[in-house]
Amino acid sequence: MFVVLLTYTAPRQEIDYLLPDHMEWLASQYEHGHFVASGRREQHLGEVMVAKPMSRGKLDALLAADPLALAHYAHYEVVEFSATRTCPELRLLNEALAR
Repeated sequence: MFVVLLTYTAPRQEIDYLLPDHMEWLASQYEHGHFVASGRREQHLGEVMVAKPMSRGKLDALLAADPLALAHYAHYEVVEFSATRTCPELRLLNEALAR
């Protein structure tokens, strides 16, 4: 799995202009089953997204298609981890149980 820390790199007005396109892109990631959770970081600094297990290359390609990335309005820090403990609702994502 991946935790993606998105940090805005443009003025808030420019970010706000692209947010509807970004939200449409985000909805598409949920529709395709790529993301588990997402939300805005405090003080409008950016967002946090949690992605399901996939290849790093696939995740990088998904993030590169984000309208915020295409406009160079965001920086993405990706943290990869193996989910070995989960709440019951996320049991299907528990990589230790999948073995």
